[in-house]
Amino acid sequence: MMIAQISARLAGPALAACLLLAAAAHAESSEPHRIVSVGGATTETLFELGQADRVIARDSTSVYPQAVLAKPDVGYMRALSAEGVLALSPDLVLMEEGAGPPDAVSLIAQSGVRIVTVPAGYRSESLPGKIRTIAAAVGQTAQGEVLAEGVARKLADFDRDLGSVTVRKRVLFIMSLADGRPLAAGTGTAADAMIRLAGGENVLSAMSGYKTLSLEAAAALQPDVILLPDHAAPAGLTGDVLDMPAFADTPAARYRALYRMDALYLLGFGPRTPDAGRELAGKLYPSLRQ
Repeated sequence: MMIAQISARLAGPALAACLLLAAAAHAESSEPHRIVSVGGATTETLFELGQADRVIARDSTSVYPQAVLAKPDVGYMRALSAEGVLALSPDLVLMEEGAGPPDAVSLIAQSGVRIVTVPAGYRSESLPGKIRTIAAAVGQTAQGEVLAEGVARKLADFDRDLGSVTVRKRVLFIMSLADGRPLAAGTGTAADAMIRLAGGENVLSAMSGYKTLSLEAAAALQPDVILLPDHAAPAGLTGDVLDMPAFADTPAARYRALYRMDALYLLGFGPRTPDAGRELAGKLYPSLRQ
């Protein structure tokens, strides 16, 4: 009751009512049956573990598998509304590290709803651990172990196959384009990790995070390959990205080496990551295709 009273003074009676409902639902059962899943890879993992019926809502980054789109959407993972989440009376909120804002997460925690944070990070070796964390949170440890071991095995097989690559392709990943200027990925990003996983070399390895490049800087990079998520497009321009002034005189343009891949599949670092890495490697190095 004290939590609800405090929340009422802070955020009004509607949120206080949500807090009371959520606390009551939590008290009824310690087993999670009403899960709000925040983060595309987390949601994918839950579905892969056969927990689709227990997922009552998802965030806007959770778009795979197709069936998840029928679930209520609680908004973007970094702009959650505590009231919106608690109104669904969850007994577990699974959220990827970095979800927020912190005030919303704090209010959800104060309600008594259990929160499990899934570690972020884009190292392939951390994937099995992420899967085990999610599986343990929903009481599916055995199934999680099977899935984690399967993913680890695929990654090991893939890494062995990459041993035949002797000359690494230089890759530029562009998240989006605005006025002809690319927002490109440096180190510490999912795109950089995926490029390296697929046996490529990130042409922006000396830079961290995402940066908007000038046309001159983009042209100077001379990538062998340009990689885009399938939503990226040259805003306000027509024609092929490779024909833009920044890229027209690059190896990528000469060999028409521009590839698009689904953003969540490519950057999510979930159960499908070994497959995404192998698919990208097949684009970079056709001899690896099976």
